[in-house]
Amino acid sequence: MRPAHIYANLSDEQHTELVTALHQQWRVAARAVMVLLSAGGMSAAEIADVLHFDPRTVRRWIVRHGLEGLSGLPDRPRTGRPRLGSHGLGDRIRRLLNTPKAWTTARIWRALGRPNLSLRTIYRRTREHARWSRPRLIAKSDPDHDQICASIRDQITALPAGSVVLAEDETHLDLLARVRACWMPRGVRHRVMTPGTNIRRTVHGAVNLATGAWHHHVSVKNVSVVFCYFLDLLLAAYPDAPIIAVICDNGTTHHSGITKRWLAEHPRMALIEGARYSPQDNPVERIWAVLKQHIANTAPATMPDRVRQAHAFFRNRTNDQNLTTAAPWTSPWLPESYRQKY
Repeated sequence: MRPAHIYANLSDEQHTELVTALHQQWRVAARAVMVLLSAGGMSAAEIADVLHFDPRTVRRWIVRHGLEGLSGLPDRPRTGRPRLGSHGLGDRIRRLLNTPKAWTTARIWRALGRPNLSLRTIYRRTREHARWSRPRLIAKSDPDHDQICASIRDQITALPAGSVVLAEDETHLDLLARVRACWMPRGVRHRVMTPGTNIRRTVHGAVNLATGAWHHHVSVKNVSVVFCYFLDLLLAAYPDAPIIAVICDNGTTHHSGITKRWLAEHPRMALIEGARYSPQDNPVERIWAVLKQHIANTAPATMPDRVRQAHAFFRNRTNDQNLTTAAPWTSPWLPESYRQKY
């Protein structure tokens, strides 16, 4: 027995929906169907009646397929509306932004002479040549930077065999979380609890510029007595070294009267101060940066928990990791002969 014929039963809304799809998102497929129906013997008028096109449109796509094949059925590139703004607008915007200033879209528009363009157009043209980000603060350079670094290299070269060279610096641990940009699920913005009242601790740290060995001490305040105590810990860590040279910045605790008296009583310790306003010279700064990135966006309940975070961070790092992070060979403090060890 032959199966019964099946016909589509479409409502007016469904019919309109199908025709709209053939004229929009499925228009390339509809053009291919035109070619197939024409090859099957249907005229352009009949095909146009079925697919709700003009017969001229059907004939145009059949001819284009005959000339270009399947690659001729998709839409060809079209020239859009002429671009707003002159050809040199981008260059003018770039020249403006080369001068540091709190540039906003409205301020750029005013600096351009209030052209007859919307702020949205100015924003789009600016995005082609710029990005929205914060400027970077840099410290002014010490005018005697090169001479000081040369003096440090000479002092390191003159050290007796077996001496140890350390880079030292201090930073602060805050109970208040440092917030950094990070990946989050779409639709979710993480919330980091604040402690209400911030608590701060000082961390003294030193890295061995040859081995990568790390030494640190956490204290309540950054005072001269604590700094001398940390230097005493460094002396105990290298009991056989004839000289322990510690290179540091120009903090007040490094040349206070208390520190000078302590150094006079401990001749094995040589404290060398680097150039002013030159934190980029100190390899320990890079270790601090990695530490603060590691603990960012975390909110421990108490300050001891925050200190334990720092201890765990340093405990889980190897000497090779410390050397890679600190990259002491990039510091101008070290002589060429010392750099060749790496």
